[in-house]
Amino acid sequence: MDVRMEELLQATIDEGASDLHIRAHMPPKLRVHGELLPIADESLTEEDTLRLVKEISSEEQMGEVLRNGGADFALAHPDGTRFRVSVFKERGRYGAVLRQIPSTLLSMEQIGLPSVVKELLFKPRGLILVTGPTGSGKSTTLASMIDVINQERNVHIVTIEDPIEFYHTSKNSLVTQREIGQDVPSFAEAIRRALRQDPDVILVGEMRDLETIAAAITAAETGHLVFGTLHTTGSAETIDRIVDAFPMNQQPQIRTQLAAGLQAVISQILLPRLGANGEVDGRVAAFEIMTRTDAICSRIRDNKTNMIKSDLQTGVKHGMQTLDSHLTDLYKKGLISYEELITKAQDPDSVINKLKEAGYRA
Repeated sequence: MDVRMEELLQATIDEGASDLHIRAHMPPKLRVHGELLPIADESLTEEDTLRLVKEISSEEQMGEVLRNGGADFALAHPDGTRFRVSVFKERGRYGAVLRQIPSTLLSMEQIGLPSVVKELLFKPRGLILVTGPTGSGKSTTLASMIDVINQERNVHIVTIEDPIEFYHTSKNSLVTQREIGQDVPSFAEAIRRALRQDPDVILVGEMRDLETIAAAITAAETGHLVFGTLHTTGSAETIDRIVDAFPMNQQPQIRTQLAAGLQAVISQILLPRLGANGEVDGRVAAFEIMTRTDAICSRIRDNKTNMIKSDLQTGVKHGMQTLDSHLTDLYKKGLISYEELITKAQDPDSVINKLKEAGYRA
């Protein structure tokens, strides 16, 4: 198939796709509004995929693929649009996924984040976690948060990312952005070094291992506002995942540290957004919000995370909300379909019953 990567990237931009998939023995595919769609009738050969991968990868990156089975890096299109690239081997063949990084930062209002989240950005210290599955918009949410701090606070922000996705120009704050593999060897090492760089705010792009999680918790304990991400869904699951990462003998201490330092968990998913004509028109985010209260601290400390869900339901005055309540609101506003509401709800039976009581379809 005679196609160049630049043409495929341009098609990704033109179609407003979130991802471009390159794989041997199938045509290039774009993810548009959550659906994978082919953009050619002809399939790529193994030679095609190797050529396309080489067009965007340096010799060092190709070497990393051969050594480790994959390489992640950022790429800029000639028009300035940036992509997060994952090149990999599968069944001995080369493949790649390129995720388009939005060129403009969305505001927190555009994303749909409630006002309580903005209040969190002015906390002097603590740990704020943004969680959700891959492709749920965590990076976009974090970038909008950092931009608010950058504009409205006079602090030193250190971001640690793999790779850097959104570039932040220093505004009212001073922003230092460090890329794993380029500027520093690992997340954990970057956090340790950041503590010697007079930071006020630290963004940890991914809390992917025990060492990084421990370093982030320590940074939050020592007077810094730390943002991090995890691939978890829900506040209770996020806390359990962090605690379970540690050996059994350390878990009581970690629960105590989390109870003292965790300010919030923001869990999110992305769903197809319905337009005025009922057709899919982009994506919309749904959030579960857990904020710090005495009750939440007690649940974490006493290893009773199974009770957090009820605290979320009764914590509206503290800015909390369950995922199901937000999904229901989106459905009532006509922004998501009934099918999306029911399939994404954590307790669909309860959602259906509440809709019936309110006179909605069930």
